[in-house]
Amino acid sequence: MSPSSQTPSPSANRVLVVDDDLELCELISLRLETHGMQVTSVPSGQQALARVARGEVDAMVLDLRLGDVDGLEVLAQARECIPELPVVILTAHGTIETAVEAMRRGAYGFLTKPFQDHELVQKLVHALERTTLQREVDDLRRIVAGAPRERLLGVSPAITQVRSQIARVAPSDATVLVLGESGTGKELAARLLHGLSRRAHGPFVAVNCGALPPELLESELFGHVKGAFTGATQSREGLFGAARGGTLFLDEVGEAPASVQVKLLRVLQERRYARVGSNTEEEADVRVVAATNRDLREEVEVRRFREDLYYRLCVVPLTMPPLRERSEDIPLLAQLFLERAAARNGMRVPRLGADALQLLRDHVWPGNVRELLNVMEAAVLLAASEELRAEHLIHLVQPPPREETAAPEEGGPAPFTFRVQGNEAPLPTLREARDAFERSYLVETLRRSGGNVSAAARMAGRNRTDFYELLRRHGLSAADFKEQGR
Repeated sequence: MSPSSQTPSPSANRVLVVDDDLELCELISLRLETHGMQVTSVPSGQQALARVARGEVDAMVLDLRLGDVDGLEVLAQARECIPELPVVILTAHGTIETAVEAMRRGAYGFLTKPFQDHELVQKLVHALERTTLQREVDDLRRIVAGAPRERLLGVSPAITQVRSQIARVAPSDATVLVLGESGTGKELAARLLHGLSRRAHGPFVAVNCGALPPELLESELFGHVKGAFTGATQSREGLFGAARGGTLFLDEVGEAPASVQVKLLRVLQERRYARVGSNTEEEADVRVVAATNRDLREEVEVRRFREDLYYRLCVVPLTMPPLRERSEDIPLLAQLFLERAAARNGMRVPRLGADALQLLRDHVWPGNVRELLNVMEAAVLLAASEELRAEHLIHLVQPPPREETAAPEEGGPAPFTFRVQGNEAPLPTLREARDAFERSYLVETLRRSGGNVSAAARMAGRNRTDFYELLRRHGLSAADFKEQGR
C-alpha cells in the first residue's frame, strides 16, 4: 500500500500544514500520513486561523513567510485561541533572533528549510504526546482539588465519540436517553449534558425511578396537594417543579411503574403536569434526560414498558461504552482514582507498577468504571507499599469462585449453563438464557440469605422494591426459602 492510500483512523491526530508552497505541503502531508496523522494543508494564515477557531486542529506546522500575514502573528493568534496548541515553525530564513521570538510566542519547535522528514515527525509526535499528557495531568489536578467541572476522561475512540455526541446534543432541549451497563457513568453523562446546555445556570435534579414504591415515586416526581392521600398534611412541590429552568435526570427509568409511565408520557408530550390530587396543571420547564441499563426495546416487546413513552424518551440515544471496550483509558482512570482516594484519606499516592497495570488491563470489569474506582480505593487503603504491584490487586479484581447452582423448582426454567459442545444441542434464545440465569441467580441469593429479602437485595446490588419486582416476575417467594432455612 502506498503512503498516500493509507487512511488514518478517526482517532488520529489532526495536523494542519500552513505554507504557500503547495508542493512542499503535499510532500509533508504524505510523510505525516504514513505515521497515522490526519493532515490538512492551507496556503494562508487566515484560512489556518479559521480552522483553529473551529477546533479542527491538534497540531500545526507553520511557515513564517506567508503572503497574507506574518507567520509569527498567526502563531500568536492561534495560541490565544488554543493555548496548548503545539506549533512547529518552518522557515527558509532561519536566524537565531527569529527562532527565539517564535519560541517566546509559544512555538514548540523550529526547523530551517531544507529539513529532514524524521526531524519534523519526531517533533510533532513529541509535541502531541506532551499536550495529551498535560491535559490528563490538568484533569487529575482539577478532580483531586474538587473542582466542580465534570469531565468524561479518556483517549479511547469510544469515549471520544461519546464526548463529541454530548457536545453536539447538549445545547438543544432534546430529550436524551442514556444507555449502558451499570457503572459506566450514565449520570456523569447527564451532568455533562446539563453543564454544556443553556440551562446550565438552572438546577440539576436526579431521581432513581427504581428506588421508590410507585405511589411515592409519583408524588416525588409531580408533587402533591394537601389531603391528596393519607399523610399529605401539606402541599409539596415535586421534582419537575424543583428542576424548573434546569434538567431532570430520570435514572433507571425502565423501573418506573405503569402508572408513572402514563404521567411521564403526558408531561413529555404536553410539557405540562398536575400534582397528585390537583386538577390544576403547571408548566414543565425542564429538560429531561433519562437513563437505563435495561434493553427498553425488549421491555416494550414484552409490554413492561410503554412503546409511546420509549419513543418520547429516545429522541437522542446516547450509549456509554463498558470499560472493557475502552481499555486504553484504564491507566489514566486508575491513576485518577488513586490520586482522589489518597487525597481523601490523607495518604501518599502509590505508584502503579507495570505488572499491576497489566492486571488491570486484562480484567474484564463487569462493574465497569465504578468497579475500577472501588478497586483503587481499596488498593490505597490496603497496600502498605509505595508501589502497587499485581500481588496487591489480584484478590481485588478476581471474580469469586463459582459455586454449584441450586436445583430448579419443578416447572421453572433450568439453571443457566452454557458449554460449547458442537451443534448437537439446541441453543436457547438470548431472552430464554437471560431469564434462566436471572431466575437461578435469584434462587441462589434467597438460598444464601435464608429468605431475607433485604440481605438478598444487598447481595444483588439492587433496592428492595426492585428485588421484589424481580421475584414477582419469576414467580418466586422469599417465604419458601425461610421454610427451607428452618
